[in-house]
Amino acid sequence: MHIDGTVSITVNGEHRRVTAGLTIAQLAEELGLVPAKLAVERNLEVVPRSTLDQVIVEDGDELEIVHFVGGGDHPVAGGEVDHGRPVDEDTWTVAGKTFRSRLIVGTGKYKDFEQNAAAVAASGAEIVTVAVRRVNVSDPNAPMLTDYIDPRKITYLPNTAGCFDAESAIRTLRLAREAGGWELVKLEVLGEARTLYPDMVETLRATEILANEGFKPMVYCVDDPIAAKRLEDAGAVAIMPLGAPIGSGLGIQNQVTIRLIVEGAKVPVLVDAGVGSASDAAVGMELGCDGILMNTAIAEAKDPILMAAAMKAAVEAGRLSYRAGRMAKRRYADPSSPLAGLI
Repeated sequence: MHIDGTVSITVNGEHRRVTAGLTIAQLAEELGLVPAKLAVERNLEVVPRSTLDQVIVEDGDELEIVHFVGGGDHPVAGGEVDHGRPVDEDTWTVAGKTFRSRLIVGTGKYKDFEQNAAAVAASGAEIVTVAVRRVNVSDPNAPMLTDYIDPRKITYLPNTAGCFDAESAIRTLRLAREAGGWELVKLEVLGEARTLYPDMVETLRATEILANEGFKPMVYCVDDPIAAKRLEDAGAVAIMPLGAPIGSGLGIQNQVTIRLIVEGAKVPVLVDAGVGSASDAAVGMELGCDGILMNTAIAEAKDPILMAAAMKAAVEAGRLSYRAGRMAKRRYADPSSPLAGLI
């Protein structure tokens, strides 16, 4: 403690002097933040939110204060398929949670939170991915994602976007669990910045550690059925192979390996990354995937709200097509009208 009754600390990389004896909760309130909406790491250790009003800030402390940032479905009309199961009861389950919408959308790249919220509503998504980022302590009144997309109504899926090693991904998700209590998370560990391809060695290591800590990781990976099986054995609750590089919009480049992953997995499989148009989403669903995750395809469309609605319809159509069972492909024509009685 200094002579003037203050202590020197670092908050989100900024050096500050604050009154000695403050608790972390009091410090957050002095910064204009709401402790209940935050997760705090003190000297690389997550501080349980229930103790924020008890832990005293000490001289030399390094604090990371984070929150989530942008990073109901209508029944489908139709009859009965799949041995009498109605179309609108075709749900899917991951880590014990059941959903009707098979479209997961990201929350990055929108012009503002209002547009983001409108796109989520148009998509019918029940899950959104969210990034865990530092709170802007210089502007505590800045809008937050939770003010526009209610986590009590939409499932937040914290992700590790931007992490290039297992340690940073694990650290991020530990903070995410403290911030919102979520154990269902999306893990991605990238290999390098140009392609944003996953580093599978680091991804597998992080999956094992997180699963052992009680997390339920949905894991972004290469479109390799062997790697997918290893992730499942390590504790992944969903396998999420890329269709093409993140943000490329190239569509599913290798349908064969995606289908092999689907056939071999005992957990849900969702295409993650590369979707650019509604037809790309339909293709993924026709391969038997349990769902599609996308962000850029909607956020960077000329009309994101309209594209969100298109993606909703495409995912539903692709799923119906897969369940119906497509006709066999033939090398030659086969008339659809009968030839008997031809005039």
